[in-house]
Amino acid sequence: MREKTRPRRAGAAAAWSATGGLVERPGMIPGAPEIWVYADKFSYFAGDTVSVRVHTTADEYDIEVVRDGARPQSIVKYIGLPGKQQSTPDDAYATGCDWSESVAFTVAPNWASGMYLILVRMRHEGVVVEREGFFIVKAREPEHADMVLIHTTSTMLAYNDWGGANNFRGAPDGFGDVATPISSTQRPIARGMLRKPEGAVRNIHTDMPGIGWVPRHPPYEWAWVNGYSRHHADAFWATYERPFTVWAEEQAFLVHHITQHDLHEDPSALRGYSCAVVVGHDEYWSWEMRDRLDAFVEGGGGLARFGGNFLWQVRIEGDAQICYKNPFDDPIREVDPTRVTTAWDSPEIDRPGAWTMGLTAMAGVYNRYGATTPRSSGGFTVYRPDHWALNGTDLYYGDNFGIAPVCIAAFAMDGADYTFRKGLPYATGVDGAPEDLEIIAMAPAVSGSRDNWNGTVPIGAPFAELSGIFESAYGRELPEHLREFEYGSGMVATHQRGLGTVFNAGTTEWVSGLIHRDPFTERITANV
Repeated sequence: MREKTRPRRAGAAAAWSATGGLVERPGMIPGAPEIWVYADKFSYFAGDTVSVRVHTTADEYDIEVVRDGARPQSIVKYIGLPGKQQSTPDDAYATGCDWSESVAFTVAPNWASGMYLILVRMRHEGVVVEREGFFIVKAREPEHADMVLIHTTSTMLAYNDWGGANNFRGAPDGFGDVATPISSTQRPIARGMLRKPEGAVRNIHTDMPGIGWVPRHPPYEWAWVNGYSRHHADAFWATYERPFTVWAEEQAFLVHHITQHDLHEDPSALRGYSCAVVVGHDEYWSWEMRDRLDAFVEGGGGLARFGGNFLWQVRIEGDAQICYKNPFDDPIREVDPTRVTTAWDSPEIDRPGAWTMGLTAMAGVYNRYGATTPRSSGGFTVYRPDHWALNGTDLYYGDNFGIAPVCIAAFAMDGADYTFRKGLPYATGVDGAPEDLEIIAMAPAVSGSRDNWNGTVPIGAPFAELSGIFESAYGRELPEHLREFEYGSGMVATHQRGLGTVFNAGTTEWVSGLIHRDPFTERITANV
């Protein structure tokens, strides 16, 4: 048996671990107004009943349900509902809130598939206080859709720190730096993941730092100042799926919507669709989710993944998502090591991430995040200009697209072990990348930040973090391609799987090109 190892801590503090900031749970600030909401499920069909649970310190409050997108549409309103302060467990982030039902309604047949926000409003000393929950409406007839968007509910759960903790920090009271391996679906969503002002700061820096630069972390600073979760830019609708949905609807694409949890629970969730889309920070998947996606592509479906950071296996157990990360902490390890919640590329799981996506976060990961490649172009360099995905772009070999200040090649990225022959990149396959992987474009990435400030400056992604992941997954005898690994690469790539095709943009920030109307990013997205 390989030697037991645990992730090492960096000398410098991780920026996301800085003290202070918003902690969302009842009673944190005595006398402060409180209102939060969640639905009993992530998604529903027409005819299903949505059970809404609300906690508030107000005597009465209002609810409005809005279908969000390019043209938000108000669907349902409830005015003057009686308020109730709900008993909430101290570890609601893991066990769930178990709030009683506040109101219920039926999804009408004419409600189009999409993201529905549940807006709750109260008044406090003459000021309106508002928060939001969500649910997805699924379509029963997929034939007419251009695509189905798979919402990244697993990554959202991993970063959702409502209740005080998530897979990175916060346990046990919202102020600690201890992660919880258990994330409940039965609680509100951290402020900023569902809705925030236009132009809110993303997990990238868009300027060109000068000599003597000291890293800053705009997303965390913005969150501190404006009262949002420190993880507002790390996952989900407001940062990722919404900008894509707005762009797609404006281009007259008909988009249907499901969640990763639908994939997990329903083997037929993708039946009838020709194209499945994943957008943004796409870090966590269960074995069953991958099964459904692999079967879809093998049967002739197309996967358009405008996302990055494919890394962790999770398990879904009832209303909870499980992710220990260190395999030795997971009690299932001695029972079924293939389902251990650690990196997909771990030899115990024996299912490398690249088998599904073509690329893996293990060969990335960071660009223009904190002190990682702070002066890179922020975009991709083209190596295969004749690839079909680039049709109509007029991009040449060596051209860059999506560069700063747009920065589509930023935050977390995926790649593959590769080599160059006659000026072209080829996957070596040692990390599970498919033989037919076509690497269209590349960008530099590093596995973490060096601490050039002797522990005096928080850094965005400490180098020891990924080193610890490698060691916990492989032991101290790393495979050759991961030894002394610091420099990786983000990639845009395609490959065939069975009868279908996978396009992988290999970056969490592809949507930045759609937000800023970068013509190259838009054309490639439309081609795919």
